[in-house]
Amino acid sequence: MNLVIDIGNTQIKTAVFKDDIIIDIEIFSKKDLYNRLVNISVKHIISHAILSSVGKIDDSTFKKIQNLFHLVVLNANTKLPFNNKYQTPQTLGVDRIALIAAAVNQYPNTNVLVIDAGSCITYDFVDDKKNYFGGAISPGIVMRYKALNFYTANLPQLSIIETIPDKGTSTEKAIHLGVLKGIIFEIEGVIRQYKAENQKLTVILTGGDIIFLARNIKSTIFANPNFLLEGLDSILTYNIYE
Repeated sequence: MNLVIDIGNTQIKTAVFKDDIIIDIEIFSKKDLYNRLVNISVKHIISHAILSSVGKIDDSTFKKIQNLFHLVVLNANTKLPFNNKYQTPQTLGVDRIALIAAAVNQYPNTNVLVIDAGSCITYDFVDDKKNYFGGAISPGIVMRYKALNFYTANLPQLSIIETIPDKGTSTEKAIHLGVLKGIIFEIEGVIRQYKAENQKLTVILTGGDIIFLARNIKSTIFANPNFLLEGLDSILTYNIYE
């Protein structure tokens, strides 16, 4: 069985894969990292593991993790199942690498646009020949709400709501309308652009805001909350057997 360890800025997510299928997912804080991994190693027979980190872990914890598993650490030098033509590969986020790996693994010989809606919204495109050139990065929903509050004197700090107002008849409604409709228009505009340039485009939506966006985006998309984890597993498998 394979173990995927995804270390974010605030929390950690792990997934155990058996024959490319997730059989166990856990989410916990950074302070619990090593102990939780020990528990996972007792609970499951882990043959290989991959670690992807956008946050930092201390050296002593990292060394202890290396002693637990046969470990692949995802970085710019990791062998990948696609042609990485990004001009600054050293600055390419490991999360974006994993998403493209999932795209080429699950949708071979296909043009794929992956939209990851989390703290930021990332757009990443890989063509039907496994060529990846990059995409775009924009602020996510929470970041846009916070920016309106932080950079103005009088606008309140708001959070996402389920139903978007039809009209901005109050300051709060105007903020919700601007933030939420703005993101929806942005995403649908990007999808239209890529569809105009690429035939038979498959669009994947993932990330923390997947439920809200999947409900409101009119374009045809495939929503997959575990796409990044599945991409990490495909990279691990690729490094084991290729």
